[in-house]
Amino acid sequence: MDLTAAAKPCSFGDKSTSDVILRLINDEGRPEWFCSHSSVLVSKSGFFADQLSNPDSGSCIEIQCSDSTYDHHVNLLRLLYLPTDLLLDSLNSVQSVLGILHLAVAFCCEVVTNCCIQYLEAVPWDDKEEEQIIKTVSKLGPIAMPILARIQPVDLSATKNVFISAVRFATSIGGSCPPFGDELKTSAQEQVEFMLGGDEETPLVTADDEVKSVIKLGLTQVCSSFENELSSLLVVSDITAETVENRILQSLSDLEWMCNVLPKMDLMKDFVYSWGDMSCKVLGIIEDKKLDNAMWGLKLKLIEVTGKVLEAVGYGNVILPAPCRVQLLKTWLPYIRKIKPLLDAEGNKDKDFPHKMDEDLCQNIEGAIVSLLLALPSKDQADILSDWMETEQVKYPDLSEAFEIWCYRTKSAKRRLMEGLDRVGNTTISL
Repeated sequence: MDLTAAAKPCSFGDKSTSDVILRLINDEGRPEWFCSHSSVLVSKSGFFADQLSNPDSGSCIEIQCSDSTYDHHVNLLRLLYLPTDLLLDSLNSVQSVLGILHLAVAFCCEVVTNCCIQYLEAVPWDDKEEEQIIKTVSKLGPIAMPILARIQPVDLSATKNVFISAVRFATSIGGSCPPFGDELKTSAQEQVEFMLGGDEETPLVTADDEVKSVIKLGLTQVCSSFENELSSLLVVSDITAETVENRILQSLSDLEWMCNVLPKMDLMKDFVYSWGDMSCKVLGIIEDKKLDNAMWGLKLKLIEVTGKVLEAVGYGNVILPAPCRVQLLKTWLPYIRKIKPLLDAEGNKDKDFPHKMDEDLCQNIEGAIVSLLLALPSKDQADILSDWMETEQVKYPDLSEAFEIWCYRTKSAKRRLMEGLDRVGNTTISL
């Protein structure tokens, strides 16, 4: 076979000009014989060039393939016949190109390989395709590494810069960006939470002083925004306007988001102190008479956020001095005790009433209150329990468990005191 002869114009499968037969051996009964041209195969494939340079190769080359790779083999053969400038335009799906790429590397088809890599590097992938790409490319070695450039890990400095930018956007530091500010802010919040998911880089980012400084600045910004929006309730003429409540709820939702983020950075204590500092002002506004029968969604959301604070303190995740814990409980317990039956009553009047304290929320808050209460000095426990038993709303939160433990501890304390006095009285004083 004369491989040095000038290449003549030819097309794939053209029997009249073919000088080589390719046989795709398969078990599926699909077409096996393909008329080909040595001039094309030799110039486009190192594998075929080696095969055809062997004097004993004959005019038939056998290639083993499976049903799953049959189409990819045929597509690769067709691509060998295309001019280089038309190759990219002929590729049309990630799945197909992955199959072709694998074969192009195996058959040493450099031009097709490069086009496949260029295609995969440029087009979007879905999650399933990305997994397939990673699996395939990992077997191909360095030549296919450009495909993975978009998902390769970046250095810590770049990660930190992106994280700080996301936090600033999520907390509206520097103001929002209309007209898509709220939507983008929500997206930024979601991604900040995702980036704080456990991996080896997370502790390095969260321990960085600059990152913590920006997070604390964001907390200050969110708290300030919430207080300003809430204060506007006392000056607006129509408190029933949906936009008014929505603005405040958005600010409160930002605070709730901070509750999810700060524990992952060991900064929940900052939130607890901020919440404690503004609690009296918040309750002073929300319990104003003009809001008696309005803003139920806001009132419920306040309980939900307060519940997170009570859990953090009650279960020892945030350590506060006893006076601060007493103040927190005495500030919010009356409000929770007051609002719960009001929400229940609204729910009884209207079955579609959306602002109900569900069972999980009730149990979580009750458990946190009991835990917090039992960690207080005995006298403070007694004050709170006395107030609880004197109120009309004894049912929720149910502090009977705390009361029983307090009674047991009191008797035990008295017994220990009497035993101690007896021991002192029976001690022989010797000179």
